[in-house]
Amino acid sequence: MSSVRTCVYKYIVVCLLGVAITGCSPIRLINGLSPSRYYQLTSGLAYGTHARQSLDVYSPRTAAGPSPVVVFFYGGGWRDGKKENYEFVASSLTKAGYVVIIPDYRLFPEVVFPAFVEDGAEAMAWVVENAVNYGADTDQLFLMGHSAGAHIAALLATDKRFLAQRGIDAGQLRGLIGLSGPYDFLPIESGYLLDVFPENNRETSQPITFVTNNTPPTLLIHGTGDDVVKPANSESLAGRLSEHGVDVTLKLYDGVGHMKVVAALAPPLDFTAATLKDSLTFIKDRSERAE
Repeated sequence: MSSVRTCVYKYIVVCLLGVAITGCSPIRLINGLSPSRYYQLTSGLAYGTHARQSLDVYSPRTAAGPSPVVVFFYGGGWRDGKKENYEFVASSLTKAGYVVIIPDYRLFPEVVFPAFVEDGAEAMAWVVENAVNYGADTDQLFLMGHSAGAHIAALLATDKRFLAQRGIDAGQLRGLIGLSGPYDFLPIESGYLLDVFPENNRETSQPITFVTNNTPPTLLIHGTGDDVVKPANSESLAGRLSEHGVDVTLKLYDGVGHMKVVAALAPPLDFTAATLKDSLTFIKDRSERAE
């Protein structure tokens, strides 16, 4: 590890731990250190009528032709987050030649389940119809998400009703990448999640419930040091996918925490965990199979 990378990493870790440093913003720092030369950004494209129903498209500058497209849903406990904070994800993936689309979606307490998943489906409908105009090959469509965003992505990939309501066949999906996601988290015994997931439809909020042999190939990544979303969520989903004969890969990173899994997608932090390497290998392999 170079001395520069070591200093950058230590500074970001201090920020993430909440130590008071004037002007310290981990996301701002990570984005600032993630090169923008790999992409052309088209921001604030509406996929619905609500203010948060918009998305950003990152098109790789060096693509020779239509490229696989990765739709990334960020986390935040279904109540926080914004697409601009995840520019670093686009930096890494566009460098590899992929179109990246990052949607915003409505959040709790304004909405509850399943509204944010319905927003995800509506964003996907926009992608299928419009992404070709930004250099995307919509026949090579990948879903990716972290934490609550991984839950949204996984439900879109497993509960086919959400995409079907927008005229999309889930069979169009080439793959799902879930980072530190909650897929099998019932019962909910306390806290705000009791309100996020109303009791009358809570059972339908679990991606593991809807796995079939037609679920797309899946990569699940989780850190064993995650104290926000238990690694058992990914282990359970991987087991269910395997039982149905789905092409699934489970990667458990020893001692890695919840945020570090997604932060490792950033160019300056790709040495802290294998998230980027494993994700790129998965996309490349499944894209080649699709040809």
